[in-house]
Amino acid sequence: MHSHAAVNQSAIQQLNNELVALREFVSLLASEQKSLLGNDAESLLKLSETKTQSANQLMDMAKSRREKLLANSKETMETWMSKHAPDKRPMWDEICKLAAEAQHLNSTNGELISSKMRNNQQTLNVLFNSPKNSAHLYGPDGQANINSSGRHLGSG
Repeated sequence: MHSHAAVNQSAIQQLNNELVALREFVSLLASEQKSLLGNDAESLLKLSETKTQSANQLMDMAKSRREKLLANSKETMETWMSKHAPDKRPMWDEICKLAAEAQHLNSTNGELISSKMRNNQQTLNVLFNSPKNSAHLYGPDGQANINSSGRHLGSG
């Protein structure tokens, strides 16, 4: 059976790994936001898969942590840290801070995406729903299609 110290050391290592992964995730979200603000679709595409993998990894890490440390217990992580690793409490505090930052960034990025989608939809609506009798500047062949109801240029 594992000693109490070995379990604690394993738990601290797991928390450290979670902290590193969370820092990387926050950095990814910040990059995503920069790409959204810069209308960099190519970069967003590249970030999308990495972001999904990173989010899934973080969820797995958190689930594993809860199962290993808090299984069959009514303790919270704060209580567990105070009892078993009080000197590592700043690490847990940073995890909590970064998790809140990630949640905020993800929410803001979602709002940016929604805003861009609304703007795109409004632009498409304007382009496709213009009145049928308005002047169509270009024909289906892409050539200028200027209909004039008066004299032709150069006619006298």
